Amino acid sequence: MDGTEGSAGQPGPAERSHRSSVSSVGARAADVLVYLADDTVVPLAVENLPSLSAHELHRAVREVLQLPDIALDAFALWLVSPLLEVQLKPKHQPYKLGRQWPELLLRFTDAPDDDVAMDEPSLQFRRNVFFPKRRELQIHDEEVLRLLYEEAKGNVLAARYPCDVEDCETLGALVCRVQLGPYQPGQPTACALREKLDSFLPAHLCKRGHGLFAALRGRGAKAGTGEQGLLNAYCKVKEAGDGEHRASLSTHYRAYLLKSHELPFYGCAFFHGEVDKPAQGFLHRGGRKPVAVAISLEGVHVIDSREKHVLLGLRFQELSWDHTSPEEEESVLWLEFDGDNEGTPVNKLLKIYSKQAELMSSLIEYCIELNQTSEPAASQENVSGIPSAAGAPPPPIQRPQLRRQGSVVCSRLQHLSTIDYVEEGQQIKRVKPKRTTSFFSRQLSMGQGSYTVVQPTGSLEQG
Repeated sequence: MDGTEGSAGQPGPAERSHRSSVSSVGARAADVLVYLADDTVVPLAVENLPSLSAHELHRAVREVLQLPDIALDAFALWLVSPLLEVQLKPKHQPYKLGRQWPELLLRFTDAPDDDVAMDEPSLQFRRNVFFPKRRELQIHDEEVLRLLYEEAKGNVLAARYPCDVEDCETLGALVCRVQLGPYQPGQPTACALREKLDSFLPAHLCKRGHGLFAALRGRGAKAGTGEQGLLNAYCKVKEAGDGEHRASLSTHYRAYLLKSHELPFYGCAFFHGEVDKPAQGFLHRGGRKPVAVAISLEGVHVIDSREKHVLLGLRFQELSWDHTSPEEEESVLWLEFDGDNEGTPVNKLLKIYSKQAELMSSLIEYCIELNQTSEPAASQENVSGIPSAAGAPPPPIQRPQLRRQGSVVCSRLQHLSTIDYVEEGQQIKRVKPKRTTSFFSRQLSMGQGSYTVVQPTGSLEQG
């Protein structure tokens, strides 16, 4: 596992259960259990499991589920446990990697020895990190759309994908439509929503207060804020076709995915890390806070693991990066980007402490390479995935909608402790006149980003 085409990260929906994917191992045959995003199981009876590749198992799953060819690119096999997630390359041998699992945990996590000894991964069929969102728009097979929908829904409900309340309600309303059918005025819909609220909304929007003050605040209210907002959004879900010819669920799966595509970290791989807190108080005490680092084909997002909001979001054109290995010092992923300090343009450095820094750095590099090689093909297609006519001008680029003030997907640099540097003469110093250099030579060199960098002139100084 070199991190270039496989990826590893922090656990998410896999925490629902602790399960094994190999029910029996004999000299020749074994029963392998592959888990789908909705927690259902695909049992496979295979020969020579120890030498079987991920590509061969992937093909077996597709055959059982009768999935079209697009599933080969849309999905990958993952080894997942409560401690670590790894997307497998086609050439990887899942059984052998499973046997090496304790070594991987010791190398890429800070888990205690007792937890390492007890941990066991499961084999999961999940979305491929390297599958572009634009290609999802070309999918018409209902089962493929359902699997992508189930995985996106799981990430929203588990708050791995931070969402504003309005977006949670819109997405939850589509889940209501899928599970409960079309909204029917006059039916006891509110009761059904209340009983299964955590099936439609993230847990933090389902919490109801307890005690005297909560009772006083809630007196006279018919439903919680999230519940009422969900009900209102459910009423507005559009139906295609008339009452006798309702559209298939594919319409609603696709609508859910399209809404999820607005989240800048959709389809990413997650990694665990920590960042320094800003110094506070008279004694300037700081400390560290846990974060999730979300890396996709579009960029890098650092998410506050407790508050469930974005601390920093950068496209690859806006950053430069490097990592330090444990042999040099503490394992750190460095992100460098433009910023200002009290109106002065500066070079900002963010330290992300993580034993997965090497994996994150390799994944960033591979995503950039993949984007550069796929751009010529992508430029020949419009938003609907239909090749453009020869000589026809490219379609206008669709800009994302303006984000709400205070949105959970907007960066919160004030919650981060960064190291601010500029170049002054032959030295690199903190917060001086305008920055003209970069510490790192590793960046997206496409000539189109807003982040301009020259070769580094000094060694990295620790803050």
